[in-house]
Amino acid sequence: MKIPVIVLTLFVTLSIACKDKPAPNTTEDQQINTLNLKLKNAQKEKETNTISYEWHNVKDWLLNHQTDTKKLAIAYAINRTDSSNFARMDSVIVPTNLGYDLAIYMPFPLYVEKLSSINKVLFFSYTYQTFAAYENGVLVFTGPTNMGNKRNLTPTGLFFSNWKAEETTSTFNDEWILKWNFNIVNNEGIGWHEYSMPGYPASHSCLRLQKKDAQNLYNWADQWILEDAYTLLAKGTPVIIFGHYDFQSPKPWLQLLSNSHALDFEAKEIEAIVQPNMITILNAQKHRDSVQIQMQKGLE
Repeated sequence: MKIPVIVLTLFVTLSIACKDKPAPNTTEDQQINTLNLKLKNAQKEKETNTISYEWHNVKDWLLNHQTDTKKLAIAYAINRTDSSNFARMDSVIVPTNLGYDLAIYMPFPLYVEKLSSINKVLFFSYTYQTFAAYENGVLVFTGPTNMGNKRNLTPTGLFFSNWKAEETTSTFNDEWILKWNFNIVNNEGIGWHEYSMPGYPASHSCLRLQKKDAQNLYNWADQWILEDAYTLLAKGTPVIIFGHYDFQSPKPWLQLLSNSHALDFEAKEIEAIVQPNMITILNAQKHRDSVQIQMQKGLE
């Protein structure tokens, strides 16, 4: 089955679409249901579509695709790397069909209905070295990451985004300049940021991202709300890091050569991952909304 090209803006704009002026005799609930149906159908298309993958010599492949930014972005993401590291590789895997949106090639589902009550939530898969950001159950951003190496594992579990800085210096090495940095473990200096992505877990516990992804998440996620330097009023965006990476085995994404759906997460898997944290996330969300309302009243 051929799946139509899906533009990510379809998924990014759930909140916008829900606020559009309804057509005559069309309620907001009907609009939401219509959009949800489209998302469900798109997800079914993704699940049934088969995309084959092949090995390619990097130099030869780049020679034929060096000006096609969309195809380059897909190739980088599939190999969990960035432009500079991609060019240094000998061989990479690339889909035979590069005409779809990046989200089609990534493991996370386009829509998870049981996340609809969560305003924002960010997932990082250690196993597959990918991330996914959802707004009310709709996938808005996805792409590759390179997480902690074998000696410096990235912690897993539920975290919340804290503070951010367009550029800062690593607390582990003052020669490491971290751009678009968003902290999630304040006492340990762990967060996501732009940095070199060699195509495997290589960081010192942090979550490395391509520049565009680091910028997108930097602007998308919420910071904590502080009363003063020592008093936390409200938490930021929930971040769930899950899974583990088998450093002794071949890179998991090489499984795509024999099975294009080998890495796919089903919606029910994401639901199972978030379920133990659902109450904590919703309580934090409700509290943050209350704090923001009080702060707004204080400004009036």
